[in-house]
Amino acid sequence: MMHTTTDHAVTYNYKVVRQFTIATLIWGVLGMSMGVVLAAQLVWPELNLGLPWTSFGRIRPIHTNLVIFAFGGCALISTSFYIVQRTCYARLPSDTAAALFFWGWQAMLIVTVASYSLGYTTTKEYAEMEWPLAIVLTVLWLLYMGLFFGTIMRRKTSHIYVANWFYGAFMIVTAMVHIINHAAIPVSLMKSYPIYAGATDAMVQWWFGHSVVGFILSVGFLGMMYYFVPKQVERPIYSYRLSIVHFWAIISIYIWAGPHHLHYTALPDWAQSLGMVMSVILLAPSWGGMINGMMTLSGAWHKLRSDPILRFLVVSLAFYGMSTFEGPMMAIKTVNSLSHYTDWTIGHVHAGALGWVAMISVGSLYHMLPKLWNRKDMYSIGLINVHFWLATIGTVVYIASMWVNGITQGLMWRAINDDGTLSYSFVETLQASHAGYIARLIGGSLFVCGMLVMLLNTWLTLRQSTPYTTPVIQPAEV
Repeated sequence: MMHTTTDHAVTYNYKVVRQFTIATLIWGVLGMSMGVVLAAQLVWPELNLGLPWTSFGRIRPIHTNLVIFAFGGCALISTSFYIVQRTCYARLPSDTAAALFFWGWQAMLIVTVASYSLGYTTTKEYAEMEWPLAIVLTVLWLLYMGLFFGTIMRRKTSHIYVANWFYGAFMIVTAMVHIINHAAIPVSLMKSYPIYAGATDAMVQWWFGHSVVGFILSVGFLGMMYYFVPKQVERPIYSYRLSIVHFWAIISIYIWAGPHHLHYTALPDWAQSLGMVMSVILLAPSWGGMINGMMTLSGAWHKLRSDPILRFLVVSLAFYGMSTFEGPMMAIKTVNSLSHYTDWTIGHVHAGALGWVAMISVGSLYHMLPKLWNRKDMYSIGLINVHFWLATIGTVVYIASMWVNGITQGLMWRAINDDGTLSYSFVETLQASHAGYIARLIGGSLFVCGMLVMLLNTWLTLRQSTPYTTPVIQPAEV
């Protein structure tokens, strides 16, 4: 493949984009299936089978890491490589490095899952990988950044499209918080101790943990939104000026919100209050992005009747707006005293993970897939519609059941008798939660069924007889 054909036409490295796109679908099904297994274990605890590698404590980090770093990570990587090449009119700087990065990323994910199933973890949420794997991830991430920023440096335009700003920020901050939080003293090949201790360790962990939510699952996917929503609706973004204000506001504030995970703990009260205040302020830039995406449909709302891909993108924005309102509210100490440690938090996380992250990813992949394999459209628009309703209904059932469970648990835990003793035992709160756990299992299962429908639709699309030809894209077609 030539790097360029003329001064104004470029051939792009779509091979690595296609590879990461397929990986996104496979890891998505696997990661979400692990979530269904966990939901089933909470309904029927016997499903732990009494085996160490099938216990909840080992499958849970497998689920979270597969969904965040495997499904979400591959979605971000595939779309970032697709967008940065098309908006910069430039090819990735090295095909060899791109191939090495793809296979290295997949190998790292497989080894990570194997290590968790064997019980090798740091026990730090979203940062469970032990020090050798943390080093491998750091090296791969630096390679990813080199490919992305190398493409920007080779760009044929003076302007850097706003989606690339969001992707770039997510890469830089993720590298920073990963390296600092994983600083540890190894004592063996698969065992280490963090260099921090006590409340400091907790603070650094949730500075990292909330930045995973903020910069991977929010800022990164907002980059996706700023490209695919205008492309699918065939209109420019509502306000480019708002998108720039949105970018600088959200990256300035998001990184300060971590302490809201540590209300009523040994963390100094000023740090807790700082996390609460920053979380509430965060509502403004978060909704700025949501409104910018929604308003892009001004005058084109009728397209939702016939375009299920656009429906995925718009509904994901609605869930983003809802979860970024709910998050700041839950960060307020008085609300947090009821919600924390309950299933309400689980509902909030999955409103973002299923409603926002998964649905914006699915919509973006549906947009990309025909273009990557030179097909006119997906094999079946009807199957996309089926997937949309499975995903939407599944998400609503999931988060509603967790909201009800969470509020029930919070009220039962704080209920006291006249003599000051607790009105309910912990077992009674579990019994009250059982119906909600069944509903959560149903909702999660519906969502996984939707992912299987997408996998089938993708396979049928790729089997269509139209041969793939190397695209020569004119700038006007970007």
